[in-house]
Amino acid sequence: MFRKAANQLLNLVAFLSISLAIGGMGWILGTVLCNGSNVLSWDFITASSKPYGEPGAGVGNALLGTIIMTTGATLLAVPPALVGGIYLAEFGKHSKPADALRFCANAMMGVPSILVGLFVYALLVIPSGNFSGLAGTVALAIIMLPVIMRTTEDMLLMVPNAMRESALALGMSRMRTTLCIVARCARNGLATGVLLSLARVSGETAPLLFTALFADSWPVNFFTGPTASTPVLITEYTTNSPFESMHAMGWGAALLMTIFILTINITTRCIFHENRH
Repeated sequence: MFRKAANQLLNLVAFLSISLAIGGMGWILGTVLCNGSNVLSWDFITASSKPYGEPGAGVGNALLGTIIMTTGATLLAVPPALVGGIYLAEFGKHSKPADALRFCANAMMGVPSILVGLFVYALLVIPSGNFSGLAGTVALAIIMLPVIMRTTEDMLLMVPNAMRESALALGMSRMRTTLCIVARCARNGLATGVLLSLARVSGETAPLLFTALFADSWPVNFFTGPTASTPVLITEYTTNSPFESMHAMGWGAALLMTIFILTINITTRCIFHENRH
């Protein structure tokens, strides 16, 4: 009798927890959709942001800046992160260098993103004397690196040892076995790690405030001048502007970012589901 009551109580708690999570997400999505859908248009997506009062303002430059910075961060972070993850899973494992690398990656995953922004600010912005999209790209790459590295390690460790032993028994080298057999078997999981890290940095604001800052122009001075990004635009328009029209544009940009991040997360879940089968 007690076990049955306890089981029903736990089922009720689980149901309420799931309902709370789904309800909270639905509330957020509904709020963003109601406030942001009114301003969405093709001109809004393709036009550049402008100072208050100028007609034809949009968020195109911020969207383009975000795409460039996240793409650049992915190109910077993915190769060394994959190499590090392969080393941790296949070659280092329980060695002292691997333990040190794993500890550093875990520590980096827990570092607040604003500290990463301050680090890159001291490393690149102060010596150069300019905020830049390049500095923002480096900050996002630092955030992505440990996430991809640890995901890569976990995904490779899920590959059965029988796959490695079979390839080695056929005369394949350790490196070729890792790249052609093990990594190929875990390719969906590796893609999942990259997409999850990309979804995380797409909405980061704090590190960009110290590195890329913001500009109403298109990102033509990506390496030498401030570069617009959607998260910073949302912050500036919704919290630092007293004008309702700017608030509406901020909500519209938030809706676009929500759709983008949801698309990445849904794609990741689909890939992971396929990988499990």
